[in-house]
Amino acid sequence: MASGLIALSACGSGDDSDGSAKSPVPTSSAPAPETSSASAGTQKQTNEAVLQAYEDFWAEQVKAYAKGDTAGTSFAQYAAGEALSSTQDDLKDLHNKGIVTTGAPSHDTTVVSLEPGRKVPSAKLTDCLDSTDWRFIYRKSGKPVEMPEGRLIRYVTRIDAEKWGKQWKIVDVTPEQRAC
Repeated sequence: MASGLIALSACGSGDDSDGSAKSPVPTSSAPAPETSSASAGTQKQTNEAVLQAYEDFWAEQVKAYAKGDTAGTSFAQYAAGEALSSTQDDLKDLHNKGIVTTGAPSHDTTVVSLEPGRKVPSAKLTDCLDSTDWRFIYRKSGKPVEMPEGRLIRYVTRIDAEKWGKQWKIVDVTPEQRAC
């Protein structure tokens, strides 16, 4: 899925570039169905932990894209598998083209399912990623990268997360070619 995040960067900027950096918007989630008050509390904590890991994943990813490298970020603490390797591949490609980012996307994230009882606990999330305020620029000139006409600026993204030890990690991020 190396092309997944590359596709994300290809459609990841708004047309108007004011050069201002913005922080990612906190994620939100509709609670999953609850079966008892004890399990409801545990499920709510798990939802919050997964959403926090996704928010941290994006905060670190934004730092990496702004400088063109994951070095010096905590991105690997929150990413693994395809999510990690795709981002690293995308950053190499952008670095070779002299491209970095300013600003940050915002998110409206929902936990779709949780499987905390598995050998490796897992979760599936859906995000309406809004890349309006995330701009791709040429590092040397600061000029905006020309983006394709008709690109999606707000689109659905599917996310897979797994709990490795005590830390939730984002293992796959799949942008869909549909608006949200």
